[in-house]
Amino acid sequence: MDTHALADYLRAQATEFLRALRRHRESGAGAGASGAGGPGRTAPPADDVDAVRALRRAARRISGTLHTFQPLLDASWAEEMRPELAWLSGTLAMEQAYASRLERLLQALHRLSGSSAFPAPRPVGRTTAATAATVPTGVPAPARPAAPDRGNLTVGAAKAGALLDRQLTLARTRAHSTALQALGSSRFHAVADKVALLASEVPLRATAHPNRGATAPEATPCDLRPLAAAAEERLADAVAALPLVAAGSPYNAQALVHGLSPDPAPHPQDAPWHQVRLLLRLHRYALEALAGADAASAGDPGDVVDVRLLAAGEALDRHRDASEAAAAAAQAARTPRIAPATAYALGVLHADQRHEVEAARYAFQHSWRKEPIRLP
Repeated sequence: MDTHALADYLRAQATEFLRALRRHRESGAGAGASGAGGPGRTAPPADDVDAVRALRRAARRISGTLHTFQPLLDASWAEEMRPELAWLSGTLAMEQAYASRLERLLQALHRLSGSSAFPAPRPVGRTTAATAATVPTGVPAPARPAAPDRGNLTVGAAKAGALLDRQLTLARTRAHSTALQALGSSRFHAVADKVALLASEVPLRATAHPNRGATAPEATPCDLRPLAAAAEERLADAVAALPLVAAGSPYNAQALVHGLSPDPAPHPQDAPWHQVRLLLRLHRYALEALAGADAASAGDPGDVVDVRLLAAGEALDRHRDASEAAAAAAQAARTPRIAPATAYALGVLHADQRHEVEAARYAFQHSWRKEPIRLP
């Protein structure tokens, strides 16, 4: 597997990026979400949401591939492209992240309190398409009667939900504005121009000793497998450093003691798990590059990666979502002059999300220690 496969993969991802950019522009560049701050706002059009998601996916894959296979590429070009692609992907991800976080927290409040007296999650992208088909927008799902021991929680759930809705909707509106500004900036157009050039020509590293009579340096065919193996080793080392023994139980009491502390700093155990999530993505992208551009051109790595990696990645995604939701609940609980019942509901919500963090760690170790199974 030489540099030709790497060039084909990068060209395929660059083509996906440009195709998604065209779809985004044809959908009106998010015009459907121009009223994102008002109580009667509508969600962005599905085509626009899917186009932005495809932009992020292609940008992540290009950036990750440049990171893993940088020794085979022009060093200055790769070092210049990677941070720009990371900036773009991160900027576009924020709006969806805030919307999903709000939906997750409101659903947890409903589950914990049995109350429907707080705002219903607003439809966001494809994740709520099935829900929108059965539940009218803005109408909360039928609530179960609150149990007697949930009385105090039910009292504060409505105000807690309203507080989270205000804070996260404001954050989502700002993220939406930031994304629109980014997509119209000269910085983004410079990135798009470079990706357009990448779709036709991949700047591979030249030979150390090019032929003296050659008009241009030739790229040296090089095996991709050692660099892909190095990415896998980095992942294996990071997983080995995780407390998988403690994660062998769905609820790690020692971690929960730290996770429920009043310290506003992020939980120290979360960072290594987030790092493993990033390394797992790099490993998956390296496998896609090894498999060739044909298997990855559709943007669906499911036929390239084994089932174990897919399950582990899903568990780590849940881990990140739950940890960020817990942090949002804790941040809301520090709002000045909130009622005790509201603070109590937010505290219960924070504890619930930290339990979800531990459950995700358990799911990861359970899937990671299984034997790899390749999809047909």
